[in-house]
Amino acid sequence: MAQNLKIIEDDPWLRPVAGEIEYRHRLYLDELSAIEAAAGSISDYALGYRYFGFQRDEAARGWWFREWLPGAYEVYLFGDFNGWNRRSLPLTKGRDGVWSIFLYDGDYGAGLRHGSLYKISVHGENGWHDRIPAYARRVVQDDETKDFTAQLWCPEPFNWDGDCFDIGSLRTLYIYECHVGMATEEERVGGYAEFAENVLPRIRREGYNTVQLMAVAEHPYYGSFGYHVSSFFAPSSRFGTPEELKGLVRRAHEMGMGVIMDLVHAHYVKNLNEGLNRLDGTDCLYSPPGEAGRQPYWDSMLFDYAKPQVRHFLLSNVRYWLDEFRFDGYRFDGVTSMIYTHHGYTEFDSRDKYFGDDVNRPALTYLTLANRLVHDLRPSAVTIAEDVSGMPGMCRPADEGGVGFDYRLAMAIPDFWIRMVKDVPDEQWNIWDIWNVLTDRLPGVGTVAYTESHDQAMVGDKTLAFRLMDKEMYNGMRRDSRNLVVERGMALHKMIRLATVSLGGQAYLNFMGNEFGHPEWIDFPREGNGWSYRYARRQWSLADDASLRYSQLGAFDSAMLDFVERRGIMRDGYAYNLLMDEGTKTMAYCHGTVVFVLNWHPSLSKADYMVPVPEPGDYRITFSTDDERFGGQGRNDLSVLHRSFTAKDGNGDTKHYIRVYNVCRTGAVYCKVR
Repeated sequence: MAQNLKIIEDDPWLRPVAGEIEYRHRLYLDELSAIEAAAGSISDYALGYRYFGFQRDEAARGWWFREWLPGAYEVYLFGDFNGWNRRSLPLTKGRDGVWSIFLYDGDYGAGLRHGSLYKISVHGENGWHDRIPAYARRVVQDDETKDFTAQLWCPEPFNWDGDCFDIGSLRTLYIYECHVGMATEEERVGGYAEFAENVLPRIRREGYNTVQLMAVAEHPYYGSFGYHVSSFFAPSSRFGTPEELKGLVRRAHEMGMGVIMDLVHAHYVKNLNEGLNRLDGTDCLYSPPGEAGRQPYWDSMLFDYAKPQVRHFLLSNVRYWLDEFRFDGYRFDGVTSMIYTHHGYTEFDSRDKYFGDDVNRPALTYLTLANRLVHDLRPSAVTIAEDVSGMPGMCRPADEGGVGFDYRLAMAIPDFWIRMVKDVPDEQWNIWDIWNVLTDRLPGVGTVAYTESHDQAMVGDKTLAFRLMDKEMYNGMRRDSRNLVVERGMALHKMIRLATVSLGGQAYLNFMGNEFGHPEWIDFPREGNGWSYRYARRQWSLADDASLRYSQLGAFDSAMLDFVERRGIMRDGYAYNLLMDEGTKTMAYCHGTVVFVLNWHPSLSKADYMVPVPEPGDYRITFSTDDERFGGQGRNDLSVLHRSFTAKDGNGDTKHYIRVYNVCRTGAVYCKVR
């Protein structure tokens, strides 16, 4: 039966493990059948956020409150609506460990209103604790005590009138990875509303059509970058209100941009005061018991994907953000940690690593269900997997035996570029390594190419620009200055991006500010830096200052995106390799009749250099990294027409060629004009 799955038919390498692939597929189908039998559809099943927490019952004139706490001995609801009396409102335990209470409008419900603060008091095997409910839709922090408290959030319905954007209308995704809090230039936390007003227009102008928002779900420690989530249904209140987040999404849609949420379902914060950990008093509510429930490398807690109630919680969370905030899809964080019990801390050097005992099958089942849910709700919605392991089938449809993601992040590409820049002298760069890393993907596997994301910019690391130019950036970025380190850094910064966008995949990603070479690193306020916001912001003024070279890097990035979009480069599939010349460190390849010539040599330029072309005709440079407007030296003459001719290659075959001035440290693109 496994041989009938298309993933097996298409990849002979998988045939020895066909039985395991079929077994995983059966686990998914069995779980989906159970869900459909219970709820009719996976879409209806994933409506937990309309059942748990506070729910208004107009017919009964009051409020229901429900929470899943099977291990609790006693549970009480309290807040400002009952004078913070911890013992006046006991919940009743029902089937499946769900505790509930109904508050009539004529009784305690009369004090409940939009903005009311509340918590639950839980008596479990670990004693009494005041906790925040799992389905709280808003959590706020007290300015003085720094404690977090749930807040009843029931304003007038948000006005989505006229919002009809469909991310499926975008032919290619150019993704701008963003953190709202650090998107302001001032040394403070930015907000949703100012991001919508100030940053979205910038993103649109630069040529990006999709915003990927980090740190959306509430997290108690700002410096976690949003990856230690405490309240999965609450947008972070430090950036503003839920309505302001909805306004951000609506504004992006009005501008023709999609908005993808960075979804963290790989783990959760271990804090007792704010998060899910031991919410009912046990250590195995949302996590496996004991050490199996801990993520040792991230100091956080793991989800138990084999438990039906946990899957229900997470699937409801997937639907919630799509329904309530109209996100256009998700980038699933930490997929590698989810799908292996070793969390990816191994070498993936054999087939057994993908199909052995270290694979977390329930996690794969959950991810397949999550993708099914997303695409049932929104057929054109986008899902991206952050998986460094290269698990086979990650981006294949579930009915073919895959997990169902639309894209995977090409995580090997930024690691490769950092390694090259950091460890390999320029004259030793291997152009075959560049080609192989950038084209290393299976046909049909959607791949998001990128040179660097937030990961490469965190404190202790450096952005690509800072690795290339380091301290010279402080004094050498004026246009009227000449600095050899800066000249080299800018040249390679542009070439690396051009190579990545033209070879690396079907979509492209950039972390905000990196397109113009944002200096230094990212470091959130913490005790070790005196709680400073100096490195947790974006210095947009650098890119806006025409006297600085940052503006030239930004202009290059915008022009590059415009060029590859107009020419359909990322939609063309694999590039065709025309030439690899180790002597001059030159690689030439084409997409149709668009010919890319990249000379990585630090000093060797050659006149009358012969470049193969796919068709006879006349070719002209239409884009060059060495253009003076991009901070280059202007050594390419864009007016020259290069007429093709025929000649024998090394094998005696007749090919079409053009002669060009092959400029060192330059990427030049030649297009057939007639």
